[in-house]
Amino acid sequence: MNKISVIGLDLAKNVFQVHGIDIDGEIVVRKQLKRPQLHQFFARLEPCLIGMEACGGAHYWSRELTGLGHTVRVMAPVFVKPYLKTNKNDRNDAEAICEAVQRPSMRFVQPKTPEQQAVLHLHHGRRLLVRQRVALNNHMRGVLSEYGIVLPQGGKVISRRLPALLEDANNALPMLARHLLAELKEEYDQLIERIEHIEARIKAWHANNSVSQRLASIPGIGILTATALAATVGQGQDFSNGRQLAAYLGLVPRQASSGGKARLLGISKRGDGYLRGLLIHGARAVIYHIQRRLRAGQPGGNPWVEQLLLHRHPNKVAVALANKMARIAWVLLVRNETWCPAHPV
Repeated sequence: MNKISVIGLDLAKNVFQVHGIDIDGEIVVRKQLKRPQLHQFFARLEPCLIGMEACGGAHYWSRELTGLGHTVRVMAPVFVKPYLKTNKNDRNDAEAICEAVQRPSMRFVQPKTPEQQAVLHLHHGRRLLVRQRVALNNHMRGVLSEYGIVLPQGGKVISRRLPALLEDANNALPMLARHLLAELKEEYDQLIERIEHIEARIKAWHANNSVSQRLASIPGIGILTATALAATVGQGQDFSNGRQLAAYLGLVPRQASSGGKARLLGISKRGDGYLRGLLIHGARAVIYHIQRRLRAGQPGGNPWVEQLLLHRHPNKVAVALANKMARIAWVLLVRNETWCPAHPV
């Protein structure tokens, strides 16, 4: 058998597809491997280039196969799709991955460390619980509104007002509805407690991570955004400049240009939507405080944002500011510095 130089590995939960070629591009191996066989198969191979898509388990297998001496490259599935020649199945996917990983212009995903993944899992777990909390809050409000009880807006209103409503015998709540709301309230309080526990772990990691602390020095970037950015981007070495980081986060315009005529559309919204959302929410908070100071007759503190607000909708200004925050974050990461108002960015 000829020596394998490049392998396309289609990852799955239990059955993996391998497509290997030699230095001349001839197919050497094309087979399925069950999960217990995968490590043994690559342990027997001489070091080669392995390509895989960025999907569930990709970072784990990247670390494992790198430890066996192989060169592993992880790619976004959207960049592999153009190399799929025919119908989509595991066999053809592995061949497309093998083809894509050899392209000189291919963009690769930097594998994350177990610590980075753990921090991001804390974030995703928190986001899941927050969604459940919001859904439960809305459901309890919906039940109350069916009996003529409409509470003011605010996340803490339910916790503060519901116990008294359940004890009030003069309202129109039937006993069955009271029992249901009491059980939902108990679950709601447990969700709040679990969210607080996760946030405490995130804050503890932030307190011991210098990268996250430097990022948190940027106005509009708090602990949640700083820890998510540090766990996702690391030291920022995968990006040549700040604009590449902003593009990775989907904070740059889409293009529909043809015939020498450039046409820019809304932001691309590619990449990490969670991190992009955190940056935009942080930018909105900065804009809110600037507007509040301006209404009070005080200096806004950010002439660039103030000038944009004169001509653009606050939502567009928030996206522009989030883009700038991402660029500043990249500069601080690669220069190992902390932000200051006079920073030459």
